[in-house]
Amino acid sequence: MSHPYDRLSPDLILDAVESAGFEVNGSLLPLNSYENRVLQIGLEEQAPIIAKFYRPDRWSDEAILEDHAYSLELAAQEIPVVPPLLDNRQQSLFAFQGFRFALYPRQGGRSPNLEDPDHLEWIGRFLGRIHAVGASRPFMHRETLSVDSLGWQSLVWLRQSGMLPLETANAYLSLCEDLLTRIDGIFSSHHFNQLRLHGDCHPGNILWTDQGPHFVDMDDCRNGPAIQDFWMLLSGDRQEMTLQLSELIEGYRLFHDFDTRELALIEPLRTLRLIHYSTWLARRWDDPAFPKAFPWFNTGAYWQEQIAILVQQKELLDQPALMLF
Repeated sequence: MSHPYDRLSPDLILDAVESAGFEVNGSLLPLNSYENRVLQIGLEEQAPIIAKFYRPDRWSDEAILEDHAYSLELAAQEIPVVPPLLDNRQQSLFAFQGFRFALYPRQGGRSPNLEDPDHLEWIGRFLGRIHAVGASRPFMHRETLSVDSLGWQSLVWLRQSGMLPLETANAYLSLCEDLLTRIDGIFSSHHFNQLRLHGDCHPGNILWTDQGPHFVDMDDCRNGPAIQDFWMLLSGDRQEMTLQLSELIEGYRLFHDFDTRELALIEPLRTLRLIHYSTWLARRWDDPAFPKAFPWFNTGAYWQEQIAILVQQKELLDQPALMLF
């Protein structure tokens, strides 16, 4: 069966970028992105730009424009994000032959050193500034992070999809139900403030230069608790994560308050991401790029490994939350 991205040929991509007012030189370089198609496009007598072709039917135009508006709002405050380019009519979202796309300046950089306390505090300061802007009003058209959207809806889809191997389906689904019931209780135990987030703030979406960090790929920005933009930057054992988190929050608190009750959400959020990630791969399996990029998925060994990981998560949910130094 054909997939919508099958029509996204090099010629169509270059014609689309030219339709937005740029003179291309014919060169394009696919970048590491699967949810959308992202490419570096060469221009005549100008630096290359980045083109993002949105996955059809994922976001509404209003949701995409809210993402763009948030990036532009942050950039206007001199916060180092990479906002979309605007045409002479101040438009950031373009359409060409059934595809919607946006264009961005190319921003290089290297991975941040998350073992360096100075780097962590620096990232924390900018997250504090991002959240200070994000707290001023909510998104109206983008998702709000919830146990239902990331967890229960994922489980419903997996159960109905038939993609789970028979030998692991019952064990996996039953374990997920137990975990999500526990996580529901954790989320409902307090009222956690909601603000506009980056939403997918992992090390791959932070690029480092001699001028410090800049944040890319706001495609998953959403409303949610502040800790969502922290926990993916933590790694190692409990003591190492405590040190990392303490440095991040020290910088963060220079610009925005942090509710320490949200520390109890770190392992629940990690568990939700594990469940949601497996469902994301299953949902996208009809896209030819996914079997090529993730050949280990959709095997009995994969689901057995996920069960083992989620059993560990069940134990972590019963441990005390991380503390700050």
